[in-house]
Amino acid sequence: MTEIETFETIRLTSDVVAIDPAGRVLLIERGWAPYAGCWALPGGHVDPGETSLTAAGRELAEETGVVLGAAGLRQIGVWDQPGRDPRGRYVTIAYLAAVPEGTTATPGDDAIATRWYPLDALPELAFDHSDIIRAAAAQL
Repeated sequence: MTEIETFETIRLTSDVVAIDPAGRVLLIERGWAPYAGCWALPGGHVDPGETSLTAAGRELAEETGVVLGAAGLRQIGVWDQPGRDPRGRYVTIAYLAAVPEGTTATPGDDAIATRWYPLDALPELAFDHSDIIRAAAAQL
């Protein structure tokens, strides 16, 4: 008898925890399912030929208008728990960005709105983004 291997499709994403000097985190209101209308971190799929770091910077710029170079992003961890996304198996590499005071954000791409929230007064978040923000805040 031979063992049958089961392969799972795994998608790679990057998320960004952008925090300003006042201790506020930048969130987007999602304009698409899953979690349409809910608040989430800026982020998305890593495109072919792209690193997760490059994707993080690109997604932050596309969804919020905030442009940071790679030097402005620091990896804080990997979230790969099965079931973290209702669409299937998603693994995200999260990055922390310390942004200057007065950084403005405007919704773009798939975001309906952007808003700065105090770390101690976050709304209910999509996916496991509250866990990611807690991990980022612990590294400040």
